[in-house]
Amino acid sequence: MEILTINNVWMMICTALVFFMHLGFAFLEIGLTRQKNTLNILFKNIFIITIGLLLYYLIGFNLMYPGFGDDSWGLFGFSGFGLEAPMVSGNLDLTYNSGYTYWTDFLFQGMFAATAATIVSGAVAERIKIGPFMIFTLLYVGIVYPIAGSWKWGGGFLQTLETPFYDFAGSTLVHSVGGWAALVAVCLLGARIGKFKNGQIQAIPGHNIPLATAGVLILWLGWFGFNGGSVLSADPSLTSITLVTTCLAAAAGGATCAMVSFIIYKNLDLTMFLNGILGGLVSITAGADVMSPGDAIIIGAIGGAIIVFAVSLIDRLKLDDPVGAIAVHLICGIWGTLAVGVFGKLASGAQFFSQLIGIASYALICIVSSFVIFFVMKKTIGIRVSEREEIEGLDAHEHGMDAYPDFRLNEH
Repeated sequence: MEILTINNVWMMICTALVFFMHLGFAFLEIGLTRQKNTLNILFKNIFIITIGLLLYYLIGFNLMYPGFGDDSWGLFGFSGFGLEAPMVSGNLDLTYNSGYTYWTDFLFQGMFAATAATIVSGAVAERIKIGPFMIFTLLYVGIVYPIAGSWKWGGGFLQTLETPFYDFAGSTLVHSVGGWAALVAVCLLGARIGKFKNGQIQAIPGHNIPLATAGVLILWLGWFGFNGGSVLSADPSLTSITLVTTCLAAAAGGATCAMVSFIIYKNLDLTMFLNGILGGLVSITAGADVMSPGDAIIIGAIGGAIIVFAVSLIDRLKLDDPVGAIAVHLICGIWGTLAVGVFGKLASGAQFFSQLIGIASYALICIVSSFVIFFVMKKTIGIRVSEREEIEGLDAHEHGMDAYPDFRLNEH
């Protein structure tokens, strides 16, 4: 009982840290975009976490952990609406798991669910209608994410491969799931007005880089819960090495990204530095528990370098991603997932092949589902605000408010 209590307390702390990450995402997004769209971005982020938890209670948890039977193909299952905690003699069954209770399990996993839509929020910032984005969140967080998650974490077909697909804390299951949808949405939305002029890329600076910096530091702190909690207990050995590899990969990602960016562009770009840290974090997330500190540094450093080239590639493809979400979450998510088959305790040809199968499987469900959702809305209700609304700002037109009102002393 004492061990369960210790494990459960650690898991609840990690749950709080993952919840705190949503503040980091919000700060990062508003910092890297323009002042006139601040309220719109904050509204989306608050909507995602609130509706995400409710959806995960209603259907998501039981879609993601349906208890696939022996005769199932491990593609889809559903164990009912709502939550029903296992009980023994009228009390909560504490033999549910040695690392946490049923309720802690639900809440920790629920915090992950909302992250997929938050990733999309940043990529489509400053030109998507709020209504269609809310509809997308309902469908993607409520249905697509938990079904995709069940394929691995719920004991589905990727877990039953001869060499099981491995994704410790979600380089693919969380970050790439959001990244694929972000890519599809950006393609269907088009670029912001003024981003590309006469074939030339025009920078659209964010309005508050200090806030974006605070957001990244909050996310780095939150990753202690994101990866540390994915140990699913307070096991001192596994938890400690996981936190070490997570931190080293983040540091290596940031440092390498800043250096590569300086070599290529001859300037010390703080936004590249920040996204390099996130790239390192996303890259290590798939294998944080099976890597040595040296492995983590290499994986994070490669992730940081990837950011520089991925951002450039996305710009050359005329795709407009205001916060770099596609480079960070999709491309580094793919890299981190593949790295499990190259570095660490699981490295082998068979593991690398299983990682490819997993990446392809998630690419298929995410691309198809997000395309259907966004394309249908584009052809019916429309997904992009008008030119006037975009120029004047979504805060005024979608919300009728200003994030930074100009308070003046009433002289009368």
